[in-house]
Amino acid sequence: MMAHPTERAAVRACALLLGCDLILWLILVAGLLWFEGTFILSLSWIWAFRAVCWFLLNQVGSVLVEKIVQPLLKRWVVLLCFLPPVFDTVQTLVPGGACGFCPVPDAGMVILSAVTATLVYMVWEMAFPSNDSKKDAKKEKKDQEAKALLMRVIHYSRADYLHLGAAFIFLILAALFESFIPYYVGKIIDVLKGDYQHNTFMWAIGLMSLYSFGSSLFSGLRGGMFMCSLSRLNRRIRHMLFQNLMKQEISFFEDNKPGSLTSRLVSDTDKMGRSIAMNVNVLLRSLVKTCSMLVSMLSLSWQLTILTCVEMPLLAVLQNNYNTLAQKTNRELQDCKAEIEQLALSTVDAMKTVRSFRAEAQEQRRYEEALDRKLQVQTRKGIYSAVHLLLRRFVSVSLKIAMLLLGQNLITSGQLSSGGLLAFVLYQKDMVTNMRHLVYVYGDILNTVWSAEKVFQLLDRRATVREAGDFVPPKLEGRLTFDNVTFSYPSREALKSVSLELKPGKMTALVGPSGGGKSTCVSLLQRFYEPQKGEVLLDGVPIYHYQQRYLCSQMAAVSQNPELFSGSIKYNIEYGLHGCSEERVQDAAKKASVNKFIHNMDQGYDTDVGQRGERLSSGQKQCIAIARAMIRTPKILILDEATSKLDSNTQHAVQQALSGAAGQTVLVVAHRLQTIEKADHIIYMEDGKIVEQGTHEQLMSKKGSYYELREKLFTLDSDQQN
Repeated sequence: MMAHPTERAAVRACALLLGCDLILWLILVAGLLWFEGTFILSLSWIWAFRAVCWFLLNQVGSVLVEKIVQPLLKRWVVLLCFLPPVFDTVQTLVPGGACGFCPVPDAGMVILSAVTATLVYMVWEMAFPSNDSKKDAKKEKKDQEAKALLMRVIHYSRADYLHLGAAFIFLILAALFESFIPYYVGKIIDVLKGDYQHNTFMWAIGLMSLYSFGSSLFSGLRGGMFMCSLSRLNRRIRHMLFQNLMKQEISFFEDNKPGSLTSRLVSDTDKMGRSIAMNVNVLLRSLVKTCSMLVSMLSLSWQLTILTCVEMPLLAVLQNNYNTLAQKTNRELQDCKAEIEQLALSTVDAMKTVRSFRAEAQEQRRYEEALDRKLQVQTRKGIYSAVHLLLRRFVSVSLKIAMLLLGQNLITSGQLSSGGLLAFVLYQKDMVTNMRHLVYVYGDILNTVWSAEKVFQLLDRRATVREAGDFVPPKLEGRLTFDNVTFSYPSREALKSVSLELKPGKMTALVGPSGGGKSTCVSLLQRFYEPQKGEVLLDGVPIYHYQQRYLCSQMAAVSQNPELFSGSIKYNIEYGLHGCSEERVQDAAKKASVNKFIHNMDQGYDTDVGQRGERLSSGQKQCIAIARAMIRTPKILILDEATSKLDSNTQHAVQQALSGAAGQTVLVVAHRLQTIEKADHIIYMEDGKIVEQGTHEQLMSKKGSYYELREKLFTLDSDQQN
């Protein structure tokens, strides 16, 4: 298979620049043999000389190399030029390294620097492809988006900079201490094998114990600080997300399933925290240990180090390909998990409906199909993992055998001791593990950070309803007006240029067939939705100008199927109020005719109503909801079939209480004749329009739509009584 023209150009360019670099090395050797300065002068001079080499090689590359290859070679030239002075500096400064600096470079070190620079560059480009490298534009865009998400997660972690800073310091110390342990293990082996010297042996044992204790201590501190930071980040993100969810319009919760939202709130926020706290922990630890171990390995044997470096790009290629497949399967698993959670939640939540329609087998089949889809994805992921593990083990074992054979030759020739070989083997094992962690963690960060995308979408989402104002009038009259209001749901038009007025001290009834727009009017009054055209006015002021807390204190609504919360009866009656007295709760319960059945319960007002009030009957839930409205003594009361589940005696008593407040604006949506006939003003709605309005007597005399509805309801009530 022929190489790509760009690849052939890159190979020719590398050969050309390597030849130029070799000439510059010969110039360096000749110059240093001519003049040998002090340590500082020699070390400083080699840094300056390599900087000049970097400049010259860049100039040669810009003139002789194709433009498409130039960005790739510039990064390689940086490694080629500056890796040797970095190694010489670190080797001189690290304890146990070289005692002095030799200004004349060894031929093997020259070859080693070129090979190492090339291998490091290959590993980096394979594991972390740059924007200049040849790759799919779609994948590049996704990588950029993932990096942007990661930076945003880091931004949310800024509040924990003290905890993270301390954790990073402990992490670096733990990694450095751990990197010295194999070196002293080798020293101990050499002491035991040669002429035993007790002081040297005890000194090596003491240093190894000190570094082991320090590594354990700092590792524990590092883990504690990272877990603390992770917990704080999760709490902060969940609080912000829940707070923003509470601001969304009602249609948002109708379009998004509860299971999906709770999955984002619980599961995805955990993955967000792990991407920054846990993975960055492993990434930085592996990076520090890799650098320190590479220096130690070079000090033991550059030949074995070159052989070890051959293993790294091979494992990096395998890991990079596996990460690509793992990211795809993990996203599929995440979607399957959300689907399974939603199916289970919806089925359990509507178990009465499932049982009444005998749909248990159908729901079991749907759930089993979802589990099968998840199993297929997990099986595919397991196959990818098994093949990756097999290839990785084959490469590792093959190179370990080659390393041991080469080590035996080095020991025979006296270039390496037995303890040094053991130390190198220990270093090499940790080195490969850390390199694998570097590549894996990078892919895992990009994988887990995608869970943050949906969280950020929810965090960034702004409600389509207008934000409430801060208008708080000293006195509220309670006059509600619909001024030419038009509103449409995604599937249908609900209101068509509706204009009506609710007067203070009057009861207004909305009647008409289902789908006529009655409940939509109630929803607009409660600001669940915003009209597309027209305005809803309260005392002549658009309703969205009012402060939300003030509006809720002046308006109360009771629906046909009220929602209760898990907790006591007292908690549900005083829901949303603070510092509510026991007498006030009981007074509201008496008005709602619920006080009697509450006292018949074992725990009275402290009785738990169960999840969504499932321990109460429909009529009892309506009574508690009415008490919840009455305790607020609202200026505006909205009743949407609020007494439909009550018996006639209780309904009569409750209606007397509801209509007893002077100056209260009451809106009733009802089908019962007693409620309709009692209203001061009746509005008949059909197909989103007001067909006719007036008092009961006026509408009956017209013998129009209301008359026909009344006759139909009268017939139904007569049949029910018979």
